[in-house]
Amino acid sequence: MNLALPVLVPVLPALGAAAILATGRRAPGFARPLAILPVAVSAVLALVVAVQLGTDGTLDASTRLAPTGGPGIFLSVHLDGYSSLISVLVGLVATCVQVYSTAYLKEDPRYPSYAALVSLFTAAMFLVVYSGDLIILLVGWEVMGICSYFLIGHHWESADARSASLKAFLVTKLGDVPFLFGIFLLGADAGTFRIDGVLAAAGEGRLGHPTLTALLLLAGVAGKSAQFPLHTWLPDAMAGPTPVSALIHAATMVAAGIYLVARLLPVFLLSGAALMVLAVMAAVTMVGSALCALAQDDLKRVLAYSTVGQLGYMAGALACGDREAAVFHLVSHGAFKALLFLAAGVVIHAAHTNSVTAMSRIPGLRHRVPDAYWTMGIALVALVGLPPFSGFFSKEAVFTAAEHAADGDALTNGLGPASAVPAAAGWTVLVCAALTALLTAAYATRMWLVAFHGRAAEGPAPVTPEPGAPYSPEPDEADPTRDEPPAMRWPLWVLAVPTMGFGLAGLRGDWLPALLDGGSLRPSTTTAVIATGLALAGILIAYAAWRTAAARRPAPAAADRVPEKAGPPAIEQLPADPGRLLLGPLYGPAQQGFGVDRLYSAVFVRPTAAAARLVRFLDREVIETYVRGAGTGANLLGWLVRRTQTGNAQTYLSALLAGAVLLAVLVAVGS
Repeated sequence: MNLALPVLVPVLPALGAAAILATGRRAPGFARPLAILPVAVSAVLALVVAVQLGTDGTLDASTRLAPTGGPGIFLSVHLDGYSSLISVLVGLVATCVQVYSTAYLKEDPRYPSYAALVSLFTAAMFLVVYSGDLIILLVGWEVMGICSYFLIGHHWESADARSASLKAFLVTKLGDVPFLFGIFLLGADAGTFRIDGVLAAAGEGRLGHPTLTALLLLAGVAGKSAQFPLHTWLPDAMAGPTPVSALIHAATMVAAGIYLVARLLPVFLLSGAALMVLAVMAAVTMVGSALCALAQDDLKRVLAYSTVGQLGYMAGALACGDREAAVFHLVSHGAFKALLFLAAGVVIHAAHTNSVTAMSRIPGLRHRVPDAYWTMGIALVALVGLPPFSGFFSKEAVFTAAEHAADGDALTNGLGPASAVPAAAGWTVLVCAALTALLTAAYATRMWLVAFHGRAAEGPAPVTPEPGAPYSPEPDEADPTRDEPPAMRWPLWVLAVPTMGFGLAGLRGDWLPALLDGGSLRPSTTTAVIATGLALAGILIAYAAWRTAAARRPAPAAADRVPEKAGPPAIEQLPADPGRLLLGPLYGPAQQGFGVDRLYSAVFVRPTAAAARLVRFLDREVIETYVRGAGTGANLLGWLVRRTQTGNAQTYLSALLAGAVLLAVLVAVGS
């Protein structure tokens, strides 16, 4: 294979970002082609590289960057089935996001800087995926962190966006500090930062501190991939533009942590304690995020908590020693979650509100956004995990991995002994994944029914009412082309294709399984029946709760309808929430994320703020007092000296005589 092709994959988006920043102010018309073309070409090149590499090929190439006196730093490329598959996902989603953004941010004056950051974000993820050296991987890891800070805070005029971007940066950095030490410890134990060298050292048992190293690395993974307890930044990150949410949740930042653990899984298999910690972390994340999603009214926050839960599935598969299942679900989830966010952006663009319950008050909403309506339905079915959509097969791969781990026969596929995975980790993941399947179906159904099938939303498309009617939409509001521009519509159907068909690739043993570790990705009959039954039960329960909630409130009168431009309806006008019926007393805590943010505020934020106030007091009232006192003393001494310098010779002589007399008296008294 020509090495230039994989090198160009991360370089082209980075060059596109530089070109946009250089020309954006002077020639804003070039921003859109410079945003789309380099990323699209990189996506095509990533696909070409994957095809040329084949199902069992690898490529390693490196050049030494700098001697360090210890393990060297290499500009290294490592390609195999995992990196090629994920790079294709990154290229596809990033291209769809850039195309979509040209319409979504059409009137945004800061579009050039936004597009440049999206391109740089994409380049950083490509660097993480293709890197064969942990230090170079760390560079891409941190570039993604700073890009997410700027992109989440794109609408910096909003206080929510500013606080969300700062929170995302600080929480992920909190995990990155131990992550950095974990990389240093891993390099010191293995004698190299090269990933192939680290894996060789792990296979030969030459790592001296596998548990400590794995736990330090997990801290960074918990931050980047939004796992408990560092998951709180991701729901708040919804303050950023919706296409950014699609990119972060589907193919870049949150995927990086899962990819890293999958790449270094032989290291984690050396420590049963670390795998157990990962299993518990994944279990709490899955169940907690699903409960929170069931209580959210904001459409994007529902999807954000959904992402957290699905990442928990992937982390659970890794805790069970099966990276094939984790990466299978990572790629499958990347397609349908990007589709969900982009479709949500179309709906929000048409409804002028993020509130799911407020959307149900808008007449004919689903008729105004038919493409978003159907593609979101496809993506939600994949999220729930019903056959034959991709989410069913990838989720069942996770269940199968947990089932085998619980039986003491983990599917490590030669990366380590099956006994390396504690059976307790398998049972923990299996039970919590089953509960999460039920909750996922419930919140997905609730969101779908409340937003699109409320008594107003399911009605006919709005028409211009009689003069004097209280609700007066513009005449062209019913035109789907107005609410679904082509640049926002076509990416939905592009992503719908892998959402519907990618999962079937797991049944073909000569392609996807061979591209990964060669194990089987066919679902287990037992877990498939149980998980599908739980998903169907969740759908039926949510539907029954929705019907019950709808029956408790009469249909809204025409006079109660509020024009869209006046904002969402008042709280008392909204229909009863089926999530409240399903969760009961848990509804309030789940809506607030079970108080994790308040706990962090009490344990970390308030003490830090109090310490800052103490330092400010000491600086202003103590240190500055000494400084001011020193200055006052010098001023007083200067004043006294100045008073003695009168310029009068008689005064000087009188003072001299007085001094002589005083000295004479002192001498006489002393003798």
